[in-house]
Amino acid sequence: MPRTIIIGDVHGCRDELARLIEHVGFASGDRVVMVGDLIVRGPDPCGTLDLLRELGAISVRGNHEDRLLRWRAGRSDPRGEPLGELSKETAQQLRKRDWAWLETLPYWLDLPEHGLRVVHAGLIPGLPIERQDPHTLMYVRCLGRYGEPVERRGGKTLWGQTYQGPPHVVFGHNARSEPQMHAWATGIDTGAVYGGRLTAMVLHDGERVPPPAARGEVLVSVPSRRRYVGR
Repeated sequence: MPRTIIIGDVHGCRDELARLIEHVGFASGDRVVMVGDLIVRGPDPCGTLDLLRELGAISVRGNHEDRLLRWRAGRSDPRGEPLGELSKETAQQLRKRDWAWLETLPYWLDLPEHGLRVVHAGLIPGLPIERQDPHTLMYVRCLGRYGEPVERRGGKTLWGQTYQGPPHVVFGHNARSEPQMHAWATGIDTGAVYGGRLTAMVLHDGERVPPPAARGEVLVSVPSRRRYVGR
C-alpha cells in the first residue's frame, strides 16, 4: 500500500536525503512531503532539488525559501536583515527551474486522509489557518506572554504545547536533537545540517498520527555524515 513520507528540514543535504529515502524503502506510489527549508546551509542545494523533483515530492515554503524569494523579488526582509552569505551562495547556484519550483510552494498543505496539516514552523493556536499570518507559519517557534508569535529560540512556551487541534500539525524549523512530540503537533527537524539526524514520519494509507507514547513507531531517521554548519 502507498505511504506518505513527511521529511524534516534537509537544508541542501542531498546525501542524507538519499540515504533516508533508501532507508524507508521508497517505492512507486509513495508520496514524499517536505516541511520546507529544502536548501541553504547544506552542501548541495541543486542536487537536493533535483532529487526531490525526481521523487515527485511536494513541500511547504520554509523561512529560507521565503528569504531567497524576497531577495530575488527585491522585497525587504520583514526583520530588516540583509540576505546572509550562505543564502547568497545558494542563490548564485539556483537555476531557473529551481526558482520556478520554489515560487509555487504553499504556506501549508493539508493531508486529510491522515488528519494532519504540514507547515514549516508553526501557527497561533485557536486561529483558523486562513487567518494565520504567512510569516508566522514560516518563522514562529514559541508563544509570548499574551499568545503572540515569538521567533527566537529558547522561549518558555513552545507553540505546540498549547495547540489542541485537530488537525494534527507536522512541522520543522525549530531544530532539536529529538523530535518534538506534543498531543496535536510533531516537530521533525532534528538538525541534519548541524550534524544531527534527518527524520521522517512514515504513515501508511489512511493512517493517523499515533499519540505521543506510540509516535516513535512512525518516525525514522538517518544520521548526518558530518556537521556542515554551526548554529
